[in-house]
Amino acid sequence: MFIILLVGAFLPPLDFFIVNVALPSIQGDLGASSSAEQLVISSYAALYAGTLTTGGRLGDLYGRGRVFFIGLIGFAAASVICGFAGSPWSLVAGRALQGVTAAVMAPQALASVHAIFPEREKPLALGIYGAVFGLASVIGQALGGILISLNLLGLGWRAIFLVNLPVAALVVVLGIPLLKDTRARNASRLDLVGVALSIATLGALILPLIEGREAGWPLWSRLSLAASPGLALVFWRHETHLARAGGAPLLDPDALRAPGLGRALLIALLFYAIGAFFLLFSVYLQDALHATALGAGLTFLPFGAGFLLGPLSTPAFRRLVGAYLNPIGLGLETVGFLALAWLIAVTPAGVTPTPVLLAVILFAIGFGQGLGLPSLMRMVTGRVTPALSGMIAGAVSSTLQVGTALSVAIVGGVFYSVLGPRHDPGAIAQAFIAALLCIAACLGVGAALGTSLARDSATPSRGIKPTWR
Repeated sequence: MFIILLVGAFLPPLDFFIVNVALPSIQGDLGASSSAEQLVISSYAALYAGTLTTGGRLGDLYGRGRVFFIGLIGFAAASVICGFAGSPWSLVAGRALQGVTAAVMAPQALASVHAIFPEREKPLALGIYGAVFGLASVIGQALGGILISLNLLGLGWRAIFLVNLPVAALVVVLGIPLLKDTRARNASRLDLVGVALSIATLGALILPLIEGREAGWPLWSRLSLAASPGLALVFWRHETHLARAGGAPLLDPDALRAPGLGRALLIALLFYAIGAFFLLFSVYLQDALHATALGAGLTFLPFGAGFLLGPLSTPAFRRLVGAYLNPIGLGLETVGFLALAWLIAVTPAGVTPTPVLLAVILFAIGFGQGLGLPSLMRMVTGRVTPALSGMIAGAVSSTLQVGTALSVAIVGGVFYSVLGPRHDPGAIAQAFIAALLCIAACLGVGAALGTSLARDSATPSRGIKPTWR
């Protein structure tokens, strides 16, 4: 059953990245404006992040296997809408539905690891989960380019959405007979007010972060960002009141007060500071070094290899370093980004850095990311009871998405501020170095927080059980 649920970990990041290379073709075919083109990405990203916690809680209450298949079937239906879209706005509507249904199915695999697997088997299960997630993120853009170039049945860009249909059909046919549901005991009704408030809060934060810089930070984006803390406060007060009244809140305040969980979620927020790297590295490769789109894609392959091998190596590394695995992974990434900044700084402007050294650094960054992801998931989910595993799986996944949006907005803002009006290779290189140093600083803070949590887990007297080592 876990293998079936891993599809829920694979398809959402795949469909996020696969669209990037198709945007020029979509714009040419549908005549999409630049704002509609941005909404094809942001509608998916904002609704996916905003409903992940709800999706996780649905699994807790109504059965993780059942909710997974409902989400998968909905995702397939949304893919049909996208694949046969006749206008930009019908495509945006399909992408929005994809985001919601992806958030329904995605947390169920991670929640099931905590609810089903015994302690000794969790490291391997989480390693496989991390490898699948990393693989989807890495191959998304390459697969999109391949499908468009093949032009299967004359579908062009539509194939990147319709390819989900045979995958979904195969999983439904093979998976439903294996369905074994896990859920929280004494499950109650879904907190609908909490759902609405959580979507409003995260939407008010994430949508302007995604759209704001590109649009020049219009008034609506600034008002939306200003409203998000107030919405978050209203949401938290509602959840606290509901919990005191004996109800079942979307986010259990008592569970979120578990020792060390706040630091673990802060690490999750910092973990995807790397989010801006993929965009900015592509800008550096293509605009400063004049690499082709294919050449830029191939440059990412060492990172992808590291990201794939890192999670699969976690069980062996865990036996050596225990709870320190996450900060070691983040530390390796920090060193990798500092090394990449140095390599670009010592390379003449417009000249490609030494390929072998560049590949080694990118592999180290990807390997560190791969080591850190499964241990981060266990660090967070291991701090709550299995009955709340869906809730916390959705919360950590949502936190990662918020971290990505913050990275793109803040680190991307640093890049373009340093770049200014110049666009020569030297200026792009300097701006990219500044962005790399910002990413390294965020990951370094995450490594320090992870080290403090690892020390606490080795000291049970301080009140933290070392369940996630």
